[in-house]
Amino acid sequence: MTSEDALAQLTALADPAKAEEAAAYHKAPRPYLGIAVPDITALATSWRDSTDTAQRVAIADALWQTDIHEARVAATKLLTQARIPDDEPVWRLIASWVPNFDAWALADHACDAGNRRLIADPSRLDEVEAWTTHDNMWTRRAALVMTLPWTKQNFPKPADLAIRDRVLGWAATYVTDKDWFMQKAVAWWLRELSKHDPQRTHDFLEGPGQNLKAWARKEAAKYL
Repeated sequence: MTSEDALAQLTALADPAKAEEAAAYHKAPRPYLGIAVPDITALATSWRDSTDTAQRVAIADALWQTDIHEARVAATKLLTQARIPDDEPVWRLIASWVPNFDAWALADHACDAGNRRLIADPSRLDEVEAWTTHDNMWTRRAALVMTLPWTKQNFPKPADLAIRDRVLGWAATYVTDKDWFMQKAVAWWLRELSKHDPQRTHDFLEGPGQNLKAWARKEAAKYL
């Protein structure tokens, strides 16, 4: 299995009409093939079954470099696994993509792959923290999207609670950023947190969260 094989399989599923629709929807200026995400995921799953970690990293790297939307989605899906032995090369590749994020869909797919690597090794949050002051808005946003798993634990350990508080500290620096996607990211993190830790969510909204836009505060408090 090579990156050329992977790209050929993707290209075989291309739908020009849906590609035009995808380009109009995502708006990011890159080539589109018009392939649905479930179909991409199915391909990536089959590739995982026939490759080792080093091969997956090489294929994902090559697919990402094509700048084709669906190839980049496939790259993220190929690396989305809970358990990966010796996963540092996987993390390094995912982290290398983050500074160049330019649209929500690819960023979210990559963050879905990345959050598994953070769960596997939370010390990587030190690197993620540096993203919170990056010039690229999508990179700053990724710090919240990639840490969403820490909103969802019903019985968090003390170390996990410390991570919640750490990420809420990052979110506190975002509340005055009026970009819609940044406000949405903070609201998303708080909304998910409220399902499992309503007190922390309430305290944030009564503190730094008062500076969120009204619609973002309303969304964050949806389940309180």
